[in-house]
Amino acid sequence: MSHPVIRADFSAIAKWIKPQSTLLDLGCGDGEFLEYIRAQKNVQTYGVEISDFSVLACVEKGLDVIQQDLEAGLALFENQSFDMVVLSQTLQTIHETESILKEIVRVGKECVISFPNFAHWSHRIDILMGRMPVSKSLPYDWYNTPNVRVLTIADFEALASQIGIKIIDRVVLHEGKELSWGVNLLGSLAIYRVQSA
Repeated sequence: MSHPVIRADFSAIAKWIKPQSTLLDLGCGDGEFLEYIRAQKNVQTYGVEISDFSVLACVEKGLDVIQQDLEAGLALFENQSFDMVVLSQTLQTIHETESILKEIVRVGKECVISFPNFAHWSHRIDILMGRMPVSKSLPYDWYNTPNVRVLTIADFEALASQIGIKIIDRVVLHEGKELSWGVNLLGSLAIYRVQSA
């Protein structure tokens, strides 16, 4: 019997989540991470998603999900109302980046934010050759991408410092393997554990 392939970032994020805690997944898609973390850590999970199709998929899996546009903010959630808030590979699709980051750390005691690193060496070569990058971490062409922002590890860390977000921990992956040096050049996916400073 074959087992489903779990995204490498799921297991990295799971290490930071305490059993029996509460978790809010923003931009939860079809609920794949919510299912995974609920089984791994026995946490109380909630999702926020805008897509009709994805919300229906979550409901069919028995997941608690709210249909809402993240751009509208998180006003329906009280301060520190979740042990963990997760924004996994969604930050680059948000127009109001600074606002959503401030909201995330307001709502969560701790938060996980992950995004594809635009500064990966292969993306740099594509740009040098005059083309927008297409890769596993950035799988869309320039004309059909849901991404409205491109950011790097260095960019995120500078913004976090500017807006009062404290970085507690960081994992940088490439092809599922954790990197310990040269991360802004060699890493394709960055995962941060943060909280309000």
